[in-house]
Amino acid sequence: MKKLPRLSKAQIWNMSIGFLGIQFGFALQNANASRILQTFGADIEHLGWFWLAAPITGMLIQPIVGHYSDKTWTKLGRRRPYFLFGAIFAALALIFMPNAEILASIIPPMFVGAGMLMIMDASINISMEPFRALVADKLPLDQRTMGFSVQSTLIGIGAVVGSWITYALAEWFNISKTAPAGSVPDNVIFSFYIGAAVLIVTIIWTVITTKEYSPKELEEYTGEDTEINPATEVIKKENGFVQIMKDFAAMPSTMKQLGVVQFFSWLALFGMWVYTTPAIAQHVYNLPVSDTSSEMYNDAGNWVGVLFGVYNGVAALYALLLPFIAKATSRKATHALSLLIGAAALISIYFVKDPDMLIIPMIGVGVAWASILSMPYAILSGALPAKKMGIYMGLFNFFITIPQIVNGLASGPLLKSLFNSQAIYALIIAGVSLLIAAGAVYFVEDKEN
Repeated sequence: MKKLPRLSKAQIWNMSIGFLGIQFGFALQNANASRILQTFGADIEHLGWFWLAAPITGMLIQPIVGHYSDKTWTKLGRRRPYFLFGAIFAALALIFMPNAEILASIIPPMFVGAGMLMIMDASINISMEPFRALVADKLPLDQRTMGFSVQSTLIGIGAVVGSWITYALAEWFNISKTAPAGSVPDNVIFSFYIGAAVLIVTIIWTVITTKEYSPKELEEYTGEDTEINPATEVIKKENGFVQIMKDFAAMPSTMKQLGVVQFFSWLALFGMWVYTTPAIAQHVYNLPVSDTSSEMYNDAGNWVGVLFGVYNGVAALYALLLPFIAKATSRKATHALSLLIGAAALISIYFVKDPDMLIIPMIGVGVAWASILSMPYAILSGALPAKKMGIYMGLFNFFITIPQIVNGLASGPLLKSLFNSQAIYALIIAGVSLLIAAGAVYFVEDKEN
């Protein structure tokens, strides 16, 4: 059995450059979806419910995409058709989401916005899962930590630009940051247009520059039957749903252990993404819960975009250090320490009253975010069979989407009944959740470390 050939640094960067565009769009969604939905009339305690569209579609789509991408072979390859198709639909959703009011005569804009959020996240999930599997397809074990770290760096770069662009358009290019009640400001609308363009261009770059191994080559490198007939390009007939359930029941123990870590990590992240804008507006800018359209509220929203850019920028830099830190200690120790730093950062936001000082906790959030995007996948990939890489990477998404659904269902009523709709407490709960995730890392078995 031949070993997978080592790739050059340029090849590793090229195969992941599309992730920059995916994260550009994802960052626009994270930083602006809540205020767009509030602009269209959503109450703060209902925001989590609207955001449920994202994890529910991800939970349904990623295992299916993973399952069928394991068994696909086309002229474009095995994984590339999926992230190209997903990018096109994500770009369309980016264009239409901030313009939901144009359908106001037919459907309430906040429902159109929520629908676009669902389509956007579904499409991003279609693109994202095959990228994770592509790293495992192409790289030998000793390069996978580097491969996932490069992905994290590109995710960070894309997210920095995607998070900062609304602020930059308003403050540097004098594009309007306010709009009549019920309308989205021009700086937000134009940033979504730019995000759509970046997403398409970067995905096409990866499609053009990256060659995938054929089923025959993969079989030679892994010694495993790829379940594809490369001569006729026919997928073996089977019941996909039944096979997905069988694979779920047979998941490796390392995947189950990492599932607990992921559950509490993503419970925290979802709470941060949904509630940071209202939390900062209320707790730092001292705005009432009902204020969702004033200039100061939009200043708070733009500043949250800057803050999200800070944590993503830190993540891009920290991700480059992760392989060296993991080599000096272990992947488990690296991940646990990173999560602890993120937990302390989120909890500390409660004690900050100066908007400029919020940059400090965002540094800690960036450390945790970089590790969440790379270390679990580096640990997991060594415990998975090569021919099941796509389906298990997709099933692993259950441990990302389920906690988001739990948070989305419970956080709104919890904030309203216990905390008088003060969103800052959602960030404190997120910090505690990261603490639990850090403790759960201790119980993970890392087969390659």
